Amino acid sequence: MAQLDSLADASEIAHYEEALARYLDLELDAERFTALRLQQGVYGQRQEGVNMVRIKLPGGRLDPARLAAIAEVAEKYVPQQVAHITTRQDVQLHHVPLAETGAVLRRLAEDGVTTREACGNTIRNITTCPLAGVCPREHTDVTKHLDGAVAHFLRNPLNQQMPRKFKVSFSGCEADCAQGLIHDLGIVATRRGDKTGFTVLAGGGLGHKPHEAITVAEFIEEQDLLPAMEAVITLHNKYSDRSKRAKSRIKFLVDRFGEAGFIERFNEEFARTKAALAGKAAPRGEWRAAARGPVPGPGAPRVFFAQKQTGLHVVPVAAPLGQLKSAQLGGLAALLGEYGLDDVRTTQDQNLIVLNVPAAQISSLTARLAELGLKTPQAGDNVVACPGSSTCRLGITASMHVAPKLSGGRHDLRIRVSGCHNGCAQPESGDIGIYGEGKRQHGKLIPHYQMYFGGDGTSACGSIALKGPSIPAARIEQAILRVQKAYDEECVEGERFFGWAQRQGVERFQSLLADLSQVSRFELAKLARDHGDATDFRVVSLGGGECASATDVAIGRAFFDAAHERAYREAFTFQRKYEDAAACAEAQLKLVGEGLAGFLGGGKAKELADIVAVLRGLTFPQELAERLNGFVSSLSGIGLTEEEATKRVFADIDRWIAEVAVFCQARDPQLDLRGALPAVPAAARKIELAAA
Repeated sequence: MAQLDSLADASEIAHYEEALARYLDLELDAERFTALRLQQGVYGQRQEGVNMVRIKLPGGRLDPARLAAIAEVAEKYVPQQVAHITTRQDVQLHHVPLAETGAVLRRLAEDGVTTREACGNTIRNITTCPLAGVCPREHTDVTKHLDGAVAHFLRNPLNQQMPRKFKVSFSGCEADCAQGLIHDLGIVATRRGDKTGFTVLAGGGLGHKPHEAITVAEFIEEQDLLPAMEAVITLHNKYSDRSKRAKSRIKFLVDRFGEAGFIERFNEEFARTKAALAGKAAPRGEWRAAARGPVPGPGAPRVFFAQKQTGLHVVPVAAPLGQLKSAQLGGLAALLGEYGLDDVRTTQDQNLIVLNVPAAQISSLTARLAELGLKTPQAGDNVVACPGSSTCRLGITASMHVAPKLSGGRHDLRIRVSGCHNGCAQPESGDIGIYGEGKRQHGKLIPHYQMYFGGDGTSACGSIALKGPSIPAARIEQAILRVQKAYDEECVEGERFFGWAQRQGVERFQSLLADLSQVSRFELAKLARDHGDATDFRVVSLGGGECASATDVAIGRAFFDAAHERAYREAFTFQRKYEDAAACAEAQLKLVGEGLAGFLGGGKAKELADIVAVLRGLTFPQELAERLNGFVSSLSGIGLTEEEATKRVFADIDRWIAEVAVFCQARDPQLDLRGALPAVPAAARKIELAAA
């Protein structure tokens, strides 16, 4: 494996630790600190005083040093000394004391590991085919494109204050093992004759109102990958609902605009991003003629897998429910170092795979893994679970207690268990998926699991699962066994559960499980407890998930959006497209001006002249208002003036934005604009609050 790039930034960790100290000293508002904490991948738990730290691993890629770093922090800072692999190929550490989170981030950063933007309303960890680079079927190793996307979007101003989180996947061929169908944005490598490029999917998602992604571009060339991705992300940032967070995922934009309308807006935005990013180097891969071979499908291979590199194999390692002890992680790191293996990856089915294992080493490696308590996957254990009510603020049922009781049986069905409807275990993409909910029966709250059947997140031939009945939690094992028995008896030879379930239809599952979904008054007592509970079930209200409820600071968003426009302005200036650059500069001023008017309690205005009129009537340094007014005529002449004069206008705009930021931060000292402001000379004028 090529050397993994460091994604860590020591200065931002120092910034986080400073804010943490201020928060603990009651000098920083809880809402503002929460936003910064989420940006650094530190998420609140049900339990007070402790947090989940989510480690961002693009494509799930690890090496022995990074494994050892995770093992060390799990041993030192996690009371249970356990790490949890997620369906997004992250690793999570639970029960970390808040005061220790800075130390965790610093230790991980020593080996180049980041938690930046693993939580919050950002582009989350980008998932990839776990076999990228070794699968015989792939057109190209998409890790090259993954790395380019991560470098472009991590810490990008566009990505800091979006309406809601945004999930991306990369697949190396049309089999789409990274499940683009259920992602906000799916990138699938493909061919069109002799040309190589990508299919772009958008608008997929699970949780509230599952939605299959649509194809927004059948084919784009490799050089247009980043502009196409940025176009979709920009649509989300511009148009998704910021007032109703439950409806702020991009899948709702597809419904709002209609498929044709969404694609039309994508094409408009794509034309602009393609022009703005024309001078940016595009990530390039090595393309090859794909070979025939087995399709691993969603997740990763569960058996030894022959790589396209002759004589080398992938060895899968089971991590039951994604849980691994720190001693196992540390032991695995040492073992890989001993064998000279440096490529290990987390998978969407919460397991690990070790790559590039010579055939002669497989037997001894698996024997040594067994000494660490690590086995290869076995038929029936393809069970994925989120933490549920054990730690998650949104969790309703104890998914981690019921999941060990479930099995995919001899057909090794994919069982997916979520503790609430948000679906972090991806239940709508499993053969059998369930999510927890509370239902009132005869006046008493009973834990239930909503069932799904026949899901597959791959865009090539998959679909979101059929919605079945809701079954009391105490009967869910019986319900799953009954469905497995029906499949075993009725499937035709070679028929996947997916095909059988889709052939059955919703009505069949409703009738098959009808008796198990019914609850009589006399059964309430034995159905009232969730798995693992000693008392009757109840739903604890903890105020919802932090990402969805995080306060959107409008003036902060204005500065970040203006920073994005500044990047485009500079790109167009470099290309000598001065009229396009002027349009971006005007957009900067409108964004900051409109945000400023709202920040000061003024009326709404969209055009610069109207914004100036509003600011003239507010408690605001009038010299700044008049300079804004002066930019109206300055920008109108762009393209007719000399190059140096144009650049001077843009430099003046940057100084104005920087001075407005000083004014805003004087009014609101907790306003965090790190990463949003232009670099201006130190001599730029400071506008103090008193000047107002």
